[in-house]
Amino acid sequence: MKRREPEPGQAAQDSLNDLIAALRAMRTAEELRAFLEDLCTPAELEAISDRWRVVPLLLKNLPYRDIHDRTGVSVTTIGRIARCLGLGAGGYRIAAERVLAARS
Repeated sequence: MKRREPEPGQAAQDSLNDLIAALRAMRTAEELRAFLEDLCTPAELEAISDRWRVVPLLLKNLPYRDIHDRTGVSVTTIGRIARCLGLGAGGYRIAAERVLAARS
């Protein structure tokens, strides 16, 4: 990724809010998939998907090494995701609860 000067605080918040609005504007899974495929590189989508795949396994309290063996995701990345689950903004947990509840 190329480096650029960071946006001032409010401009960065405005950009993030605009992205959130664009994500929320997608009405179907197909629209959201198309938007994400346009927005992200294949490697970025793979990394995001890998992170998400780890969340339910962490919530089942599987050991990091077992998660790595199942997913191929590095133990370091698994640790970062675990920290977010415990100390982050709560987004992984909210999404997991909603998605897992919908599967039941």
